[in-house]
Amino acid sequence: MAGNSYGTLFKLTTFGESHGEAMGGIIEGCPSGITLDFNAIHTEMQRRKPGQSSIVTQRKEEDEVQFLSGLFEGKTTGTPIGFMIPNTNQKSDDYSHIKDSYRPSHADYVYEKKYGIRDYRGGGRSSARETACRVVAGAIAKQVLPNIKINAFVSSVGEIFIEKPYQDLDLSLTESNAVRCPDLATAEKMENYIKEIRKEGDTVGGTITCVLQNVPIGLGEPVFDKLHAELGKAMLSINAVKGFEFGSGFCGARMKGSEHNDLYNEDGTTKTNLSGGIQGGISNGMDIYFRVAFKPVATLIQKQEVLTNESKLIEQQGKGRHDPCVVPRAVPIVEAMAALVLADFYLINKTNNSNF
Repeated sequence: MAGNSYGTLFKLTTFGESHGEAMGGIIEGCPSGITLDFNAIHTEMQRRKPGQSSIVTQRKEEDEVQFLSGLFEGKTTGTPIGFMIPNTNQKSDDYSHIKDSYRPSHADYVYEKKYGIRDYRGGGRSSARETACRVVAGAIAKQVLPNIKINAFVSSVGEIFIEKPYQDLDLSLTESNAVRCPDLATAEKMENYIKEIRKEGDTVGGTITCVLQNVPIGLGEPVFDKLHAELGKAMLSINAVKGFEFGSGFCGARMKGSEHNDLYNEDGTTKTNLSGGIQGGISNGMDIYFRVAFKPVATLIQKQEVLTNESKLIEQQGKGRHDPCVVPRAVPIVEAMAALVLADFYLINKTNNSNF
């Protein structure tokens, strides 16, 4: 199975299945001599872990990271960093009812057709539990980056949107509520709506906005490895993501060039930032901001039609522990993937530019 690694210099490879013994990964290319803040890594894992509030899956996993290599006396050694996250609360029996059927909008059918076999327990390798490994690597990547701020937050749930631009929000409030929305009045509406959806046995999607600040000029490698192209790839690799836009995004398609151009100030900054901090695929020093769209979770705790491996359509009800809305737990995952992209380009720039 290919496709389990991301990055060029700062590279993450992950392994493991949702209900196997453990998830884990190997990080290559992390510079030596970095004193890791293990509390920061733990905090990031707590932000992603299941069972953290009443509006997420109630699977109980502490998600404690065990580092196996690449560290000595708390510092990185420059060698591969191996880590493992034990799965301590598997309930494989929750999935025995789907071993001979394919759930709609899941990877069940295509995995079995592609590989000739599938791990039906929680989706196996296709489960969003794999993202725990990304959060570990992202927490380390954040410590590689100098003075760069990465802040993601939930900007919509269903039809409930934050109506303010990110510049008018106090992003320090993001962690003050279960939805991870820095607009507290909107957060309350979102939380109540998710609870209603959960009672119905249904699910709902949403969007996450991410803001990258203090990014130096020069990150990105045109023509095929543009910064926004890699950010898009990283975000679209996250489970349930259906869309990515940066800067003016799709709204820019409705504008005239005279409206859209970011005119310069004398110091090289721009008066507006519809470019989203990236021009020609290279960071320009302005804030980078983008939005990621997540579909509703595909497992419903209500009856729906499924396909069996004998090509029959039957009615089946979902079981197990699932998020009614994935976006609150996806916030640290979006931040982690952004950190991996920036750390990779930051190290590439250091090899290409002695003044960087």
